[in-house]
Amino acid sequence: MSRRTIIRLFLAACLALLSFSVTSPALALGGTLPPLNQPAPDFTLPTNTGDGEISLSDYRGQWVVVYFYPKDFTSGCTLEAQRFQQDLPKYLDRNVQILGISADDVDSHAEFCDAEGLKFPLLADTDGTVSKAYGSWLNFFSMRHTFIIDPEGQLRETFVKVRPAIHSAEVLARLEELQAAS
Repeated sequence: MSRRTIIRLFLAACLALLSFSVTSPALALGGTLPPLNQPAPDFTLPTNTGDGEISLSDYRGQWVVVYFYPKDFTSGCTLEAQRFQQDLPKYLDRNVQILGISADDVDSHAEFCDAEGLKFPLLADTDGTVSKAYGSWLNFFSMRHTFIIDPEGQLRETFVKVRPAIHSAEVLARLEELQAAS
């Protein structure tokens, strides 16, 4: 088989995988997503805030937005974080905690929070364990995915096609629908 044929087959396989990921709610580019209306995968990760560690179970009794992002200080990640920070009062009014997760370490998160004035926790998933559990890991960084978890710890919504500039508004709108229905 020629090198050119191998490359074509590889590209065709990649396109098939991408088209399957788009049509299947169970898969995303980062792996298998946890199922909706089931318990969200629990986790404990180091953070630059509070006691230095946060568990998802710490927020039982309130809604949680868990958003995964690739890297501190990059343009899209900065814009997404700024929008969540801008809307933070609206989330707090709805009894919602925001948690950002990336593979960056705690020191990077502390610098990022200071530079951008972020008042919500960023968690360090340096080995990708939690990102993998949420189907949001690609090689060495977290994919841009977001999950809404209800007060009982059930996963209620998944966002895999995130546009940083408008994402916080989309999450707020979906939260309003979910909270109205509960």
